[in-house]
Amino acid sequence: MVSEYEIKKEICEIGRRIYNKGMVAANDGNISVKLNENEFLCTPTGVSKGFMTPEYICKVDKNGKVLQANGNFKPSSEIKMHMRVYKERPDVNSVVHAHPMYATGFAIAGIPLTQPIMPEAVITLGCVPIAEYGTPSTEEIPDAVSKYVQYYDAVLLENHGALTYSDSLLAAYHKMESVEFYAQLLFISTQLGGPKELSEAQVQRLYEIRRQFGMTGKHPADLCQNNKDGKTSCHGCSEHGSKGTDTDALVSEIASKVIQQLGLK
Repeated sequence: MVSEYEIKKEICEIGRRIYNKGMVAANDGNISVKLNENEFLCTPTGVSKGFMTPEYICKVDKNGKVLQANGNFKPSSEIKMHMRVYKERPDVNSVVHAHPMYATGFAIAGIPLTQPIMPEAVITLGCVPIAEYGTPSTEEIPDAVSKYVQYYDAVLLENHGALTYSDSLLAAYHKMESVEFYAQLLFISTQLGGPKELSEAQVQRLYEIRRQFGMTGKHPADLCQNNKDGKTSCHGCSEHGSKGTDTDALVSEIASKVIQQLGLK
C-alpha cells in the first residue's frame, strides 16, 4: 500500500508538471487525492504548484475541514469543488484543477469542446462541456459542476479554467493534458480552414473500442445526458454539438471568439 508521504510526493510532482507546462500561473490551480471515505490530501492556498514539497500538503475531511496542516498552510479555497466531485462520483480518487491556456480560452469564449477531431480525444474524453460561471471559493462552482460530473470526466469552467478527475492522480492529470491538447488542436485546425470532423460511424467505432478496453470513468460511449433517446454519441447533441449548424459559420465563430479572448487580435 502506498504511504501518505509517497502520495504527497506525487501531488508535488504533478504540481510541478502543470506549472512547468504553463497550465497554471503564480499560485493558481489545485490538486487533491482521496485517501478513504473521510480523508483527503490537497494542495494549499497561496502557494505555487511548481515549488511544493510534501510538508506543504494538507489533509481535510469530506466536508473540507482541516485534519492536518503544517505551519500556516491552509487548504485551497476551491476544496468545495473537489469535495462535490468526490461526493457525487464515488469512483473518483483524484481531482485536478488548472488554467491551461487554450482550454481556458475556449471556456472564456463560451465554446465547449465537442467536435470529434481526433481518435484519442474521442476515446479518452468524448465531450468536454462548460459549467456555468461561479464565484471562486463559493458553492456556486460546485453547484455548476454538479450538473456535469455524472456524465463527463472533464469540464471547462466558464471564465475560469478546467477540471478533470479520475480513479488515480496520474489519470486525472493525463485528462488535463488531453483537454489542453484537444483545445490546442481545435484552435489550430480552425485557423487552417476548419477541422475535418470524424463521421458518426467513425465515432461509434471508437466508442466501441473504448468499451472493449474496459476504460473507467464516465463517457458518452456509455452514457450521455443530451441523448436519452437511445443515441450514444454526444458530439451531435443539440445543446453542445455542431450538427444542424453551418460549419463555416461555426468555424468563423470559434476563431473570432478565441482569438479575441486570447488577445491575439
